[in-house]
Amino acid sequence: MDQSELGQLLTMGLPGPFLTPVWRDFIRRVQPGGFILFGRNLQSPGQVRELCDELRALCDTPPILTLDQEGGRVSRLKDIGHQPPSADQLRRCGDTNLIRRHGELTATLLRLFGFNLNLAPVADILLDSEAENSLLNRCYGTSADEVISKAGVFLDAMQDGGVCGTVKHFPGYSLCSKDPHGSLPLVDRSREEMEEHELKVFRALLHRSASAMIGHAVYPVFDPDGCPSSLSSRIIRDLLIGEIGYGGLVMTDDLEMGAISYEYGVAETVRMAIDAGNDLLLFCHQRECVEIALTTLSRLPADKCEKPLAKMREFKSKLSPAREWSAVAFDSINTDIQALREKCESRLAQA
Repeated sequence: MDQSELGQLLTMGLPGPFLTPVWRDFIRRVQPGGFILFGRNLQSPGQVRELCDELRALCDTPPILTLDQEGGRVSRLKDIGHQPPSADQLRRCGDTNLIRRHGELTATLLRLFGFNLNLAPVADILLDSEAENSLLNRCYGTSADEVISKAGVFLDAMQDGGVCGTVKHFPGYSLCSKDPHGSLPLVDRSREEMEEHELKVFRALLHRSASAMIGHAVYPVFDPDGCPSSLSSRIIRDLLIGEIGYGGLVMTDDLEMGAISYEYGVAETVRMAIDAGNDLLLFCHQRECVEIALTTLSRLPADKCEKPLAKMREFKSKLSPAREWSAVAFDSINTDIQALREKCESRLAQA
């Protein structure tokens, strides 16, 4: 195995809308597998496309370019364009044609900027609207069947449009009592309950999705030792890959979230994440974390990284190219997104 490939197992965040010489040198050296953009990276439509083009130019292997463009409040591109309707608004409209249109517009918009992977849809179920678990307005249903139907329409439409999807947050955040951005939640459900609700959704949607994101929570029914799901071989290797048979790309949620970073150091997190069966590790904020992660990967036995590297090569071979940039095309798509949201809001107001 070529040690210079190890950066392919990392997706990293950036500090702002423009790269400095120091960041350019860092990217050239690390050769990360991908980049994730947030609001801090988005200044204008043209700037976003230029940043994506520059990131591609700095990488020897075309990178994953991703973000969270779900709809509603978790729509990173709302800072430079119109906000799409949320999953909750779309589900309450009860019209799958609107959901399909949302998936189509999302794919067209992302490919125009050069993104090839969207960290969506949320496949969790709205079981407790009062829970402080980060899911407010992000769920496509209040039952497993409703989520399968509606999130599936969005996923299929977006992927048909050339943007890879990500079902999240395996094995299910629906009854988390805490937001994993701040602390590690506990999901104390029986196997029967998980199969009837959360796992029913994932079993239906996983095989249609290019990638799966593992959430950060403790599930005693799957891992009695209390290991967080994103670092648990029982949940990833045994359940997701072994039992369910998922063969797509497996990625962690951000490993700098409090649920993980308050409990484990970066080096320990990387070792555990790879041992658990993840293919791609997300570090969304600090460059120092990426540096430690790369050093840790280089010290692992060579065979530990062979399978995830092969999975990354396979995944990247299927990525769609960016569309030709056009400010006129952006304005047109942006107008269509506004029209979709207004139609959705109008129907809900009349209900």
